[in-house]
Amino acid sequence: MKSRNIVILFLCMLITAAISPGQLNAQALKENPALDEKVKKFLSDHSGQWHDLNIPDSDGKLLYDLIIKGKYKSALEIGTSTGHSGIYIAWALSKTGGKLITVDIDETRHKTALENFKQAGLLEYIDARLADGHALVKELKGPFDFVFSDADKDWYKNYFNDVTPKLVVGGCYTTHNISDGSRGGRGGNGGSGDYYQYVMSLKNYETNLAPGSSLLISFKRAEK
Repeated sequence: MKSRNIVILFLCMLITAAISPGQLNAQALKENPALDEKVKKFLSDHSGQWHDLNIPDSDGKLLYDLIIKGKYKSALEIGTSTGHSGIYIAWALSKTGGKLITVDIDETRHKTALENFKQAGLLEYIDARLADGHALVKELKGPFDFVFSDADKDWYKNYFNDVTPKLVVGGCYTTHNISDGSRGGRGGNGGSGDYYQYVMSLKNYETNLAPGSSLLISFKRAEK
């Protein structure tokens, strides 16, 4: 619980520092207790079963918190897998009045994700696409205010550069499986280490690694 509170405080500080007054949507969050219970039950029933390129629950909760605190509405996920991260993202978007576009190239994972989204009660908040992200991400018009990138690591920089012109100022770009090299993990593999250095060098982004996580959180502070 203590570590969870530290992460929440960290997120609050990041959002406050990265987003100027007036950029956050003042609209109240939408309440849907029945949906909340359905999603919680689904996640509980499937706890420990997300092994196919999915994120851990702790990172799903971080994504959820970021969207709720930023009141983001237009989200893009690159790398659906079987839907664990998408469920957390869409659950948060159901409260902000938003919607998620998520893409995966694998047909089996795509179909499994669709079924999971349906069982969790979140299908109406998700536009799940079976496509090659290398091409589709370029074609999407946006704008987006939240992005979660968790596909092929050696393409991280390409995804980022394709999306960043479509990310609004004040928006949040998150990337999974990243390390600054000072701790263990997969962060240095597949070009992720170079990606970390690249994003950290961008003056128009405020970027930090979430404590105890491999989730890199980048807030867009200006167009350039």
